[in-house]
Amino acid sequence: MQHERLDDRDIAILATLSREGRIAKTELAARVNLSPTPCWERMKRLEKAGLIRGYRAEVDLDKLGPHVQVFVTVELESHRAESFQLFERTVARMDAVTGCWAIGGGYDYLMQVFAEDIAAFQSLMDGLLESRAGLRRYYSYIVTKPVKTDPPALGLLRG
Repeated sequence: MQHERLDDRDIAILATLSREGRIAKTELAARVNLSPTPCWERMKRLEKAGLIRGYRAEVDLDKLGPHVQVFVTVELESHRAESFQLFERTVARMDAVTGCWAIGGGYDYLMQVFAEDIAAFQSLMDGLLESRAGLRRYYSYIVTKPVKTDPPALGLLRG
């Protein structure tokens, strides 16, 4: 994978946008010490290069209604390529699964699940077990309170 060459201003633009996606272009330009036109051109270049995949709102889920957030470690029955592909296709179709990462270190996947309540979460997991997606076992970790959910500090990723 080829990495885009970024300078300090590019990193500053990306870092600011990752925290404040709706920032006014003139404010963004001022924060990264550029005039608006060059800042806008850099943003467009970063979007075109695929470094900016989109802009999202951070929604306060507590104000929408009751819910439970659960992290789930998953172990598959088989470690054949087809088994991983089947599990990943199955999970990709599940709206309640908002994140899923293949991981090393004993488990095969880490999933992030949002559900209305514990019963809805358990129903989802029962359905996943019955789906023949290859799930051997899973462990659930219910989030009791968020402590930190910041985007990554992009300056640390530059190496």
